[in-house]
Amino acid sequence: MLKIGEVARRTGVSVRALRYYEEQGLLTPDRTPSGQRRYPEETVEVVLLFQRFYAAGLSSRAIAALLPCVNKGHPSTPQRHMLRTERDRLAARVEEMADTLHRLDQLITDADRRAGAAA
Repeated sequence: MLKIGEVARRTGVSVRALRYYEEQGLLTPDRTPSGQRRYPEETVEVVLLFQRFYAAGLSSRAIAALLPCVNKGHPSTPQRHMLRTERDRLAARVEEMADTLHRLDQLITDADRRAGAAA
């Protein structure tokens, strides 16, 4: 079992963020008789997954709704729908970013050509 500070250190997430995850129902640590939080080892991977979900634009509410999929791997019909919806939203963002990257590459190539021609 890990203390909250150890989970924070290993995930790069603040203790405050871990407490927020607990408030949102995303994490449920065990408590010692003195009230200290203790987390199972797999909490590290779960928190890292939360961070990826947040970075991808999912809300705490969406993550909480999908949490049973992470824990049990047997999503309900609404959860499967949400998974597909989030996947489609992310795929659209990836396409937009790839297009932006291509346009930036074109601008760099054009700028390099102009700089070479001027030299």
